[in-house]
Amino acid sequence: MKKITFLVLLLAISIGSFAQTWKSDKAHSQLKFDITHMGLSTVSGAFTDFDATVTASQADFSDAKFELTAQSTSINTGIGQRDDHLRSADFFDVATNPTITFKSTSLKKVSGDKFQVTGDLTLHGVTKPVTLDLWYRGTAENPMSKKPTAGFRVTGSIKRSDFGIGTKFPAAMLGEEVAIFADGEFVKQ
Repeated sequence: MKKITFLVLLLAISIGSFAQTWKSDKAHSQLKFDITHMGLSTVSGAFTDFDATVTASQADFSDAKFELTAQSTSINTGIGQRDDHLRSADFFDVATNPTITFKSTSLKKVSGDKFQVTGDLTLHGVTKPVTLDLWYRGTAENPMSKKPTAGFRVTGSIKRSDFGIGTKFPAAMLGEEVAIFADGEFVKQ
């Protein structure tokens, strides 16, 4: 009898804590940023080569863990000369720092489907904790693949000087605050 009780308890624990992995759907995901130039205009860009993973055991993703790796060389502002400069040692120094990573350390429910996700952001070889706003947009079956797909939007901002980016350029020329927008679909694996 003790063996059966132990096995039932073990099964209940393993089912209750079974984490599922969701991977970003590259065709329906984006990682963007905005920064001001001379206080007069906003320059927008994106990292076009990235992978993101969500791991959660709860259907509402309230225990989710997020990981992202972006290739620094994939920066794209639509202007080739500017992109080359951003890849240089003046900014991202992609030869030395080929990736940008984010690994969540906590997730706090704000209300309904809104959360704050805190994690370690490594950018330009510097790792700092950041807190971003996260909106869980829901889950649906993709009509094409027939796979469960979840949607998330992450917004927030960081200070470029915290990561040693563009230190030769004063805030009057290049804004100190960088707005971050990540939006995408994640497919259950």
